[in-house]
Amino acid sequence: MRKYLSATQVAAPDVGHDRGKGVKVLVIEDDQFLRDLLKTKLEREQFEVSAAIDGPEGLERIEQGMPDLILLDIILPGIDGFEILKRIKSSGKLSRIPIVLLSNLGQEADVEKGKALGASDYLIKSNFTIDEIVDKIRALLKH
Repeated sequence: MRKYLSATQVAAPDVGHDRGKGVKVLVIEDDQFLRDLLKTKLEREQFEVSAAIDGPEGLERIEQGMPDLILLDIILPGIDGFEILKRIKSSGKLSRIPIVLLSNLGQEADVEKGKALGASDYLIKSNFTIDEIVDKIRALLKH
């Protein structure tokens, strides 16, 4: 059967749920390079991605269209990630959105605070590749 498919069809096999097709991810990250890198990688994996540069813009984007998952930096201009996490988890309809904290803050107290506030996962930026972050997103969305 494969010999009858065009080269483009063979190059892009159907992998079902492993792709992000139709899944909305919001990236709230003030570092433009990392934000753009995450956005590009997730879009290549067929996720629908929106991005925000700071806390207030992140909250605005959440109100505009409820994402399926949020990647959230902690140190942000305006409103920090912990406060955003607290607000989302205390809001009835938003509280079920999985939130992955993505930060350079690696102190145990920060990790524990994030988990206590309801983060689904806490990733220290320097410890994970972009591919590993995408794998974490997929794993969280399967549950």
